[in-house]
Amino acid sequence: MNDKKRMPAKMMADQHGYCLLLSLWAVLSVLTPRESVAQTTDGNATPRLVVSILVDQLRADYLDAFMPLYGEGGFKKLLREGRIYSQTDYPMACPDLASAAATFATGAAPSSHGIVGRRWIDRQTLRPIFCVDDATRTTTDKTTAAHLGVSTVGDELKVASQGKAIVYAIAPMREAAVLTAGHAADAAIWIDDQTGRWTTSSYYGGLPSWAGVRNSCADIVNQPEKMLWTPTSDLVGNFSYFLSGGMKKPFSHRFKGDNRVTLFKTSGLVNEEVAATVETLVGLTMFGSDAVPDHLTVTFYAGVYADETLNEADMELQDTYVRLDKALEGIIDAVEQKTGKDKALFVLTSTGYATENQTDLSTYRIPTGTFDIQRATALLNMYLTAIYGQGNYIEATLGTQFYLNHKLINDKQISVSELLQRTEDFLVQLEGVKDVFTSQRLIQGAWTPGISKVRGGYNPQCSGDVMIEVSPGWHYSNSQTGERRYVRESYISYPIIFWGAGVKAETIGTPVTVDRIAPTLSKAMRIRAPNACATAPLY
Repeated sequence: MNDKKRMPAKMMADQHGYCLLLSLWAVLSVLTPRESVAQTTDGNATPRLVVSILVDQLRADYLDAFMPLYGEGGFKKLLREGRIYSQTDYPMACPDLASAAATFATGAAPSSHGIVGRRWIDRQTLRPIFCVDDATRTTTDKTTAAHLGVSTVGDELKVASQGKAIVYAIAPMREAAVLTAGHAADAAIWIDDQTGRWTTSSYYGGLPSWAGVRNSCADIVNQPEKMLWTPTSDLVGNFSYFLSGGMKKPFSHRFKGDNRVTLFKTSGLVNEEVAATVETLVGLTMFGSDAVPDHLTVTFYAGVYADETLNEADMELQDTYVRLDKALEGIIDAVEQKTGKDKALFVLTSTGYATENQTDLSTYRIPTGTFDIQRATALLNMYLTAIYGQGNYIEATLGTQFYLNHKLINDKQISVSELLQRTEDFLVQLEGVKDVFTSQRLIQGAWTPGISKVRGGYNPQCSGDVMIEVSPGWHYSNSQTGERRYVRESYISYPIIFWGAGVKAETIGTPVTVDRIAPTLSKAMRIRAPNACATAPLY
């Protein structure tokens, strides 16, 4: 009986000892000295470490609303001591996690870097391509940054330091890790959807030893407490900023089933796991410890839980922001202890979009409806057939984009310019269509403020030939794939915040775009900006 009582403690002690041994081995395996770089001619040293933080779906209104729930060392510290650009936007329309991550890292729009979204249509196979999948690889592991057509800040740092700089990217999602890491990083690591363990791609080499330590000592899936999400405190569970709020029963979510890791990655708990992994990296390696600047990109999550509406998961969202605040505090403390005060530079911003409620607006007599892409495709093909003869003129659709059958058009010797104009004239008459952008209009048309952002998100190698802008308040759907999304054009406010390394506290209301972060960090590290970055540093 006594032996049975002692077993849990013994197992814990064994595991603790095992983790200590792994930690010691990891430290010894990475403690290889690097050559120091010379001081700059004016005597000012570059930051030892640059930490770029991208928060998926961060919103300024929620950031401010939950301020009473934060500690002093996270968001409050950044807002109190940082250089804040309060009016921020992306240089393209409709950013998502993939296109935002690529723009954040490259300082360029999708028109230049090539990542127009998480998926697009391969014109050769007419099948969707995932943004970090590379079908040309002969290995079973297909994840690479091959579709990212330009360099990132980390890539340029590797080139400038002749490979001496350490560059890592850590994110819950695979696409965020790879696209912020770039081509030359030491590793991009993310949480595997099946195992719940930190993983990487052979494109970057093996999994770093410090990440292996984290996996061994903090197995997400096999620790029941990691799979249960409840409010951080009673205050978080009861406080409500939302009109639908008030006192509610505290939420409790236990992640089960085959998609339990996916659910975990949309919970507030994922931010704590990301922060703990960053702290493992900083604590067990030479990261940020010498005069060669290193670069770390970290992605956090601040969206709603499990694709639920905000009304269904408002308490969960509050808790996600609170845990994010604690995660930021932990990273800041760990980095400052490693590099020393003012030796690290932080930047934080959002992906620039947010999941919207799917409320039935017709209940409130607000104009709404559903635009069905498959129905529009059938009508358009009937119209073109009546003009040009029998044929399948639209080869594929994705989202609100149409990919034309160029072989058929060439075989019939049809003027592409004429067909595009007829297509635009037809589609713009359909109910629920606000505007139609053809490739011809985007490439050759006159510049206007509205079309500028659409152009920023268009890349002729992977974008459709025709893009429909659905009216605000409407849904667009695809009856074939089951996709359904709500369209809202409301401006989402979010900041760019710089902190550390001599940054002086200041709030700037001048509108700026996220693509200016990359040249600003490059200037701070005294390296070239990424090769497609045409914007000026912010300061």
